[in-house]
Amino acid sequence: MSQHHHTALGPEHSETSPLSIHDMTVAYHRKPVLWDIDLDIPEGKLVGIIGPNGAGKSTLIKASLDLIPRASGQVNIYGKPYQKQRHLVAYVPQRESVDWDFPVSALDVVTMGLYGRLGWFKRVGKKEREKARDALDRVGMAGYADRQISQLSGGQQQRVFLARALVQDATLYFMDEPFAGVDAATEKAIITLLSSLREDGKTVLVVHHDLQTIPEYFDHLLMLNMRVVAVGPTEEVFTEENLRKTYGGRLTMLAEVGHKLEKHL
Repeated sequence: MSQHHHTALGPEHSETSPLSIHDMTVAYHRKPVLWDIDLDIPEGKLVGIIGPNGAGKSTLIKASLDLIPRASGQVNIYGKPYQKQRHLVAYVPQRESVDWDFPVSALDVVTMGLYGRLGWFKRVGKKEREKARDALDRVGMAGYADRQISQLSGGQQQRVFLARALVQDATLYFMDEPFAGVDAATEKAIITLLSSLREDGKTVLVVHHDLQTIPEYFDHLLMLNMRVVAVGPTEEVFTEENLRKTYGGRLTMLAEVGHKLEKHL
């Protein structure tokens, strides 16, 4: 690996890290949304990103993927800028951000995940369709391949979304609130999928809002409120003190997680 990438990010950042963020600030209309973010995410972990509304969780993902501009700072994926590493990355945006009335089948949506590989103009062949069907199968949606996406429930749409990310065969996955508003069966399917991604050595960053499931779902945690409050192994950083710093006055939910914390820690 060339040294100049390493020095560009500063010696404290590792080129083997799936995601390194160095002194990143993001502002909307001159108002900072993320302030001075500096972190390294270790490889092969399920990483929860938590924080109150407006903490900058989605912004962190979008700024890491060059979807929105950064006021300052640098992001590297395995030691290089995202533009050079896009083939390693898959992104599952929030379900609300997508037009589900678009007249395509579930299989079409998943196959779109391959376009990065195929180029828009190549015909989708049998091999690609098989890959897409296999991905649908992995999220328990094999029987819905030909169904129009507008006819699927929210949970089923979310699973199709995940299959679309799966088919890209990425190394680093960003998922923005994949559990939001899904049924219990979908939640279970998502967790099974996340675990199998981790077993394959992938790194998955997940914006998540249900504090009760955090110790169970994630082995690493980024606690965010415009700044990094804490980042590290869940059992070390998921403490009442850090929750208080992250959520400030909004602590009604903390009473509920308090007893869970005691059980897990």
